[in-house]
Amino acid sequence: MSILKSNDLQKIFEKLDENGDGNVSVEELSCFLSKIDVQIGIDELESIVGTKSFDLKEFMLFCDTIYKQGGEGKEIKDGVGFNSDDCDEGDLVEAFKVFDMNNDGFITSDELQCVLSRLGLWEERSGRDCKRMIYEFDINSDGVLDFEEFKKMMLMT
Repeated sequence: MSILKSNDLQKIFEKLDENGDGNVSVEELSCFLSKIDVQIGIDELESIVGTKSFDLKEFMLFCDTIYKQGGEGKEIKDGVGFNSDDCDEGDLVEAFKVFDMNNDGFITSDELQCVLSRLGLWEERSGRDCKRMIYEFDINSDGVLDFEEFKKMMLMT
């Protein structure tokens, strides 16, 4: 079962579907990725996801597939499954830097909420708490995520 519930995936889908046509195109996905400083060409992104656009059902199936592969210790990179031990740590470092806004080596709940808000993936009224989200992966219980905790979180999800 996915960490994200179907209503969460639907909200993400709606945020990604910028033109409201009921589909998330690779262009819209690329726009989202550029907001978090992930630069990838449209053609390359299309080859990774295997389609030019997703409707909601296809998007949910795609997310579920990624989750299931991650649950088996594998992830998708360039359309090919690979063992998480072989993960390019540089990509995770870059992702960590996006969330570690003050460059202190830790991700706080405020930084997490700020980035999620900037990406349009956070709503105050959703009842979610970034402190609780961090708590789930905060191995040493210091209230923040260091890189190793972040890495474990990303590889698990």
